[in-house]
Amino acid sequence: MMIKLRNVSKVYDTAAGPFTALRNLDLDVHPGELVALVGKSGSGKSTLLNVIGGIDTPSTGTVTVAGETIQTMNESRLAEWRGRKVGFIFQFFQLLPTLTAAENVMLPMDFCGGVRPRERRRRAMELLDRFAVAQQADKLPASLSGGEQQRVAIARALANEPAVVLADEPTGNLDSTNGGAVLDLFRSLASGGTTVLIATHDRDVARVIDRTIELADGSVSA
Repeated sequence: MMIKLRNVSKVYDTAAGPFTALRNLDLDVHPGELVALVGKSGSGKSTLLNVIGGIDTPSTGTVTVAGETIQTMNESRLAEWRGRKVGFIFQFFQLLPTLTAAENVMLPMDFCGGVRPRERRRRAMELLDRFAVAQQADKLPASLSGGEQQRVAIARALANEPAVVLADEPTGNLDSTNGGAVLDLFRSLASGGTTVLIATHDRDVARVIDRTIELADGSVSA
């Protein structure tokens, strides 16, 4: 199992009192599976992605990803694991505005050191070419369209060949043409063996996914 959650809860302390974002959740995802997480806003989709990716720590339960139980790791070990094993794709791209497209893709390689320095530019260009934005390699994000920025963000997420890709509303800011192309890219990734989880409201996702998991009030809906 690539992703395995057992009895996972996440409770946040807020000014109004404790808020339970995830509630006694069990989840299994196989290697190479493309899964859509669906549900209303506030259902726990983003929190679940953050817990799986080690950005958030569960309040209770165990989270095992790519063979490692991640909540037992210290911060430095967790950061190293996340950089090597998980690729994040965000709704608003989160490309660094002062770096070119190629430099944004090289950044995870610089952080983890898994790719030798002299090979990083070449790998970045290969990824950008894979997603048809190699011609934008030396441009800043502000000069790219939304679809191009999202493709660069996907290339960045794959820089260290992660076992798991987590995408939070990746088509939310794209038109139907660009959104469809991004979904096709995720299908291609999963077919190549990468495990992909997408939190989405996009109805078009149904044509590419293997399975849908619906969340309601922090639990898997029956």
